[in-house]
Amino acid sequence: MEERMKENPLGTVPVNKLLRQFAIPSIIAMLVSALYNIVDQFFIGRSVGELGNAATNIAFPLTTSCIAIALLFGIGGASAFNLTLGKGDKEKALYYIGNAAVMMFGCGVVLLIIAQIFLTPLLKFFGSPADVLGYAKTYTGITAIGFPFLILATGGGHLVRADGSPKFTMISNLVGAVINTVLDALFVFGFHWGMAGAAVATIIGQMISAGMVFYYLCHYKTGRIEKRHLRIRGKHVGRIASLGAAPCSNQLAMMVVQVVLNKSLTYYGALSDFGQSIPLASAGIIMKVNQLFFSFIIGISQGLQPIISFNYGAGKYARVKSAYLRAISYGGVLALTAFLMFQIFPRQIISLFGDGSGEYYRFATSFFRIFLFFTFLNFLQPITSNFFTAIGKPQKGIFLSLTRQIIFLLPLVIVLPLFMGMDGILYSGPIADFAAGVAASIMVAKELKGKIYRKPRHLAELETAEVRRSR
Repeated sequence: MEERMKENPLGTVPVNKLLRQFAIPSIIAMLVSALYNIVDQFFIGRSVGELGNAATNIAFPLTTSCIAIALLFGIGGASAFNLTLGKGDKEKALYYIGNAAVMMFGCGVVLLIIAQIFLTPLLKFFGSPADVLGYAKTYTGITAIGFPFLILATGGGHLVRADGSPKFTMISNLVGAVINTVLDALFVFGFHWGMAGAAVATIIGQMISAGMVFYYLCHYKTGRIEKRHLRIRGKHVGRIASLGAAPCSNQLAMMVVQVVLNKSLTYYGALSDFGQSIPLASAGIIMKVNQLFFSFIIGISQGLQPIISFNYGAGKYARVKSAYLRAISYGGVLALTAFLMFQIFPRQIISLFGDGSGEYYRFATSFFRIFLFFTFLNFLQPITSNFFTAIGKPQKGIFLSLTRQIIFLLPLVIVLPLFMGMDGILYSGPIADFAAGVAASIMVAKELKGKIYRKPRHLAELETAEVRRSR
């Protein structure tokens, strides 16, 4: 075991240095992924207007489905790979990479076919009003072509990161995002293609990112991925899916809540002075801006994953605890910063996505400040959920991933508006965030009290003596 630990820096390099090394590229990669939607929202808002912004919100559940598949096989495959590698079985570890890559692209093709066949019914089910449906069909019909590439680019990045190349994941996402942004400006403002132009720019960027990931997988550092590693095996896919179920469940929960939220905003918006399109457009902008914040938090949790998985598999439990606590401290600082920005500058942020009426700004500002009030607690649940997945306890990770969206937010979005109208939707967010933060704190505190996370007494005494000598 000691020989393996010396060979792999995950078991020897100081935890703080490792976390920076893995988390910073992961954060940038997540930010770039989030920018795909933000950039589209910006150009569409400036060219098409309020109805275009509402249309991208209606289409968002399908994008969330792609991310769910990517995380199921991406994080699941990476976790299985690192846990197995930590135990010293490199050959078996490569099967998880090959099976994960094949499943990602295959599921993307299936989702593309479903979206094309049932496009109109799906968009209506997602809550599209009649005046938004045409824009949503144009945008989603084109972006669906990129689903296999979006999934491979997003999920494959986790497989690349697990191989010790977080910078390559960052670069592949960055290249795709830059191309998307340049082509958005050209197609939307230059060629005046509107919704179609933004959609075409998006899929071209996704295809290029996916191509880069495919190239890397053909030159994997840990070992050559051969045809036998690509052959689907039930035991490998089952292990991958069990470890990726928590982040996947979180995304699927987000999709369900998004659909219910869209329907609720449409229904209660029609009963209010704001109408249907203002709440939908406002929610679309606010959710995607919040996604930028979550890109930092998810990036930290993804950077944490290979460190946690390898050291837990290798029995280095003190390093596991140290890495988690360091990640939580970083997440807390970022969450507090985001909270202050959301509370102080909501109108300025909203204005970036086009102009609107006074009613539009009034509703959007209230939505921002109320719905995201407990942003300063929103780092606990994602990082802790991924922590349990990374140590091979997916059941706890799945439960935590469902707390905010399904267990707390979904019932609140349905029940509170019955008594409070549109205000009920706004206040459901902070209540769910608070409850999810408390649940995560309780579960991880109980886990870290276990004896396996404590340093052996002789090591603790040696460290104490070393500190005294240095003084």
